[in-house]
Amino acid sequence: MAASSQRKKKTRSGTSGNPAKKPIVEAGPITARDWIGAARLRTLPLAIAPVVIGTGAARSTGPEFHWVIALACLAVAVLLQIGVNFTNDYSDGIRGTDAVRVGPARLTASGRVKPRTVLIIGLVFFALAAAVGVAIVIRTEQWWMLAVGAACIVAAWFYTGGKRPYGYFGLGEVFVFVFFGLVATLGTTWVQVFELPQQAWLGAVAAGLFACAVLLANNLRDIDQDRVVGKRTLTVLIGRRPTQMLFTLFVLAPFGILIFLALLYPIAWIGLLALLAGLPAILIVWTYRQPKELVIALALTSLTALLYAGALFWAFAG
Repeated sequence: MAASSQRKKKTRSGTSGNPAKKPIVEAGPITARDWIGAARLRTLPLAIAPVVIGTGAARSTGPEFHWVIALACLAVAVLLQIGVNFTNDYSDGIRGTDAVRVGPARLTASGRVKPRTVLIIGLVFFALAAAVGVAIVIRTEQWWMLAVGAACIVAAWFYTGGKRPYGYFGLGEVFVFVFFGLVATLGTTWVQVFELPQQAWLGAVAAGLFACAVLLANNLRDIDQDRVVGKRTLTVLIGRRPTQMLFTLFVLAPFGILIFLALLYPIAWIGLLALLAGLPAILIVWTYRQPKELVIALALTSLTALLYAGALFWAFAG
């Protein structure tokens, strides 16, 4: 009887059962800081960088600056990124994936916000991004871009949403490279000048690699928790050491592209200063002791992408 009573006590206290199915209940009311945290502002440089590179590539083709369209592209990218962050919060939260996460507690997993509310907010950001995107299409009369925009929203949702989210099957980096690199950069250039010069393609590849590196750092931080809940990210599939090697490649490869571009646009050499953020990120990924240290690596990699993009814009537009 005593043993039975002890087992019941453990079950009630939450020390037994499936930890992935138990929500993290945070005390206290929801605050503005919580909402801002859910938007994951440290990921926004990944949305900004391809637009900066794409706009610089557009400027390289002529002196005219389509600043209204450029700002509209920036709005689409940022709104989509925030929408992705909120819908990921919702999808991972209702699956129990965030119940054992290392980073800050999410809105849905914390139990302080109704899942439906988080979902609605994410969908509102998607709708705002779509509205601005439609305005760009009307202004440029590139009607086929409507299909591209729809594909971006679908890809954003199914990253962690739906019955078989591709982010749970090791395909996150592929889609991140395509949409945060190629589509975002080349789309920005195209709607401004209706052509895709070589520098736009090279810059798009660089932006995509940085975005993949950030995702790898994020998934390396959560590797143990993702294994518990059955989230099969690329990092879970290949393990820590290959992930560290791949992260290093993704951070350094854009600088190989930069060196080539610097032969044509000498100002681009200043982009090597972005290594001041990129190299510490690599060092942290290889030497971290606690998973939470990788949050710093994630932020440094995002900063590297933004500094790199600024250097390319200056080189292309100068």
